[in-house]
Amino acid sequence: MMRTLLVRGMLVGLVAGVLAFLWAHFVGEHPVRAAIAVEEAAAPPPVPGGPVEEEVVGRGTQEGLGLLLGTTIFAVAIGGFVALVLAIVQGRASTLRVRATVAAVCGLGFLATVIVPFTKYPANPPAVGSGDTIDERTGWFFVLVIIALVGVVAAVRLGRQLHARWGAGNAIFAAGVLFVLLMAVAHVALPNENEVRAGFPPQILWDFRLANLGTQAIVWTTVAFGFGIAAEHAVEGRPLRPRARPLPQTVA
Repeated sequence: MMRTLLVRGMLVGLVAGVLAFLWAHFVGEHPVRAAIAVEEAAAPPPVPGGPVEEEVVGRGTQEGLGLLLGTTIFAVAIGGFVALVLAIVQGRASTLRVRATVAAVCGLGFLATVIVPFTKYPANPPAVGSGDTIDERTGWFFVLVIIALVGVVAAVRLGRQLHARWGAGNAIFAAGVLFVLLMAVAHVALPNENEVRAGFPPQILWDFRLANLGTQAIVWTTVAFGFGIAAEHAVEGRPLRPRARPLPQTVA
């Protein structure tokens, strides 16, 4: 069953990656081009006779094949991750139906890996980030993701422990309060990393961040919907496509 769920999760992730690529290409690339244009306009003119820096990978490849590979690899990994989590928690930590468990896993995963980091270290266009601090900012970004995942696990465990004594509503509220408190402490404790220089057009920055958030939302939503159906059929032993009924034979 683990293998079946993993294969189906990765296949759904492949579909999610293609859909995310379409959004990122037709919506997300516009603010990227605008940010690069702003950066090039602010750069000093090249020195006559000086060395010319050549692009290792052209913009056409970055916007096309490179972006497609990036979104599909990421989405396939998310699909496989959700499948593994489902195989671990279904029937043990979760008594919900398979489709509801997948939706809960995707919702909590989106919260921990996208929403929480977005409020502290939002994405920046490629031309905005500083090469001197990008490694440090990336490191703190992943630290916050790990803290958020630990916070989700802690909140879920608390909710399960309080469910029998306090009821579902109070248990969910207590779990939510715990998660918010943990994230508030993390936001205050972790350093701020602002790489956007003064005077950069805020509309371009906002458009890029919204497009990036939309790409993530498409991946997680597609996995939640598509893999929820595929996993439910696998666990319940039903085929993904209903078998065609044979036509009744007429007696001549």
